[in-house]
Amino acid sequence: MRPTESPTPTTLDPGEVEKFSRLATEWWNPAGKMGILHKFNPVRLAHIREMACTRFGRDRNAIDALSGLSALDIGCGGGLLCEPLARMGATVSGIDPARTNVETARLHAKLSGLAIDYRCTTAEESAAAGETYDIVLAMEVVEHVADVDLFVGACAALVKPGGLLVMATINRTMKSYALAIVGAEYVLRWLPRGTHEWDKFVTPEDLAAAMAANGLAVTDRKGVRYDLLRDRWVETSDLAVNYMLTAGRG
Repeated sequence: MRPTESPTPTTLDPGEVEKFSRLATEWWNPAGKMGILHKFNPVRLAHIREMACTRFGRDRNAIDALSGLSALDIGCGGGLLCEPLARMGATVSGIDPARTNVETARLHAKLSGLAIDYRCTTAEESAAAGETYDIVLAMEVVEHVADVDLFVGACAALVKPGGLLVMATINRTMKSYALAIVGAEYVLRWLPRGTHEWDKFVTPEDLAAAMAANGLAVTDRKGVRYDLLRDRWVETSDLAVNYMLTAGRG
């Protein structure tokens, strides 16, 4: 009798998946509940482009700077990062466990005339299938998973030799509680209440350690803050609230 195969371990938090499924129709509305991500996107994209061009020796000013490179966006939502990356020339895949998000992303890409491979799956399932990419992104995802170490392990397994992993999340500090939860969700109402749980935030030290444990070397650390006067997000050396870590595989 053939033994039953063990299911792929998962980091999915069903409550988090349901939470973002309810927001699916809001992804491409810059004045809606995801408006903060539209403001956040320029600084994220500039950072990803800079890290990728540095890693792969590309011209930062070229329109197709990422041509010939494969990129995977884990927790892609409605495709806010995938579409600009495809316009930079990358061959882009986006995965998300929420089917409504994937359907939203597919429709928008079709209307935009972009060929992006969107799938309803997880990082763990993709890693178990042996997929690898030049650029792997997990932006504002790790604070929503049930097992950080397992998730980072799956992300790392998806990185090709010579490739890079870029992760963005929120530090677990009193400052982040004040700004990312009280300020962003209750005072400014940039995000729906309950979007984040402070005890699920991940420190840069813990995230870097998880990357290193999976064979990746951290090459860049950047903080991100909101510039009220210029009404935009900018990079900073302060990692106390929002931050991005980039790591490479040798």
